[in-house]
Amino acid sequence: MSSFLVVGLGNPGSDYAFNRHNVGQMALDVLADRIGAPYKSHKANAKVAEGRLRAAGPEGADTKLILAKSHGYMNTSGGPVANLLKFFGLTPAELIVLHDELDIPAAAVRLKFGGGHGGHNGLRDIIAATGTNEFARVRIGIGRPPGQMDAADYVLRDFNSTEKKDLPVTLELAADAVEAVVREGFALAQNRVNQSDS
Repeated sequence: MSSFLVVGLGNPGSDYAFNRHNVGQMALDVLADRIGAPYKSHKANAKVAEGRLRAAGPEGADTKLILAKSHGYMNTSGGPVANLLKFFGLTPAELIVLHDELDIPAAAVRLKFGGGHGGHNGLRDIIAATGTNEFARVRIGIGRPPGQMDAADYVLRDFNSTEKKDLPVTLELAADAVEAVVREGFALAQNRVNQSDS
């Protein structure tokens, strides 16, 4: 059975739980609910939920999904990811990272494979710890900060009331994007997901 490590980026604790920066973890929770997988603490300094994504057609094979959230802060995401890849015998090609993205409009979801970290501290640390940028990303748009607000302040604030209305749909779209990558392969999934909200 093929497997994927799916990581939702964010910061730990209730103070950060509903920040824009934690939208990757919020989307991961939607996926965990879909596959009925409860989180358990793992020695890699992460919460891990293991389950199966049922095949789309009668001929297809189920895929094992290992869903993970680091116990540490965003800028130390890399260690747990690298350790989990090693523990489960997976390569970065079998890694999918869900994260917030300033350069995408709020509520939009896009897929990307490889490339730089774009100033995102979680991606920066994963690239450093794994030694590669060659992994899939589900980029969840949060838009740019208004006026002169600093980006660092913006990502660490909760979604506003308007954004909260759209958030449940956005999280479902992000979970859909993960399922598409697993079931269809990255190229087909990217073509469909990125066109759907352009």
